[in-house]
Amino acid sequence: MRYVSASEAKQRLATVLDAVQREPVTIRRQNREVAVVISPLDYRRLVTTNVAEFQRFCNRVSAAAQARGLTENELEKLLDS
Repeated sequence: MRYVSASEAKQRLATVLDAVQREPVTIRRQNREVAVVISPLDYRRLVTTNVAEFQRFCNRVSAAAQARGLTENELEKLLDS
């Protein structure tokens, strides 16, 4: 991963945009990481992975609840109270 200062990122935006096609670029301000710039392809992968991971989590929770006997009617009652 490449690191650049905020002022360098501002002055050399075109260079940073070219670099993110190869690897993420972390922008630092006062020696603190304040942003990471990634390519659109990496962003889509990240979002897709998170959505898929969340769906798998929901499926596991649902299966565990059903295994313990929680029905949709009982869930509705819990949510209404």
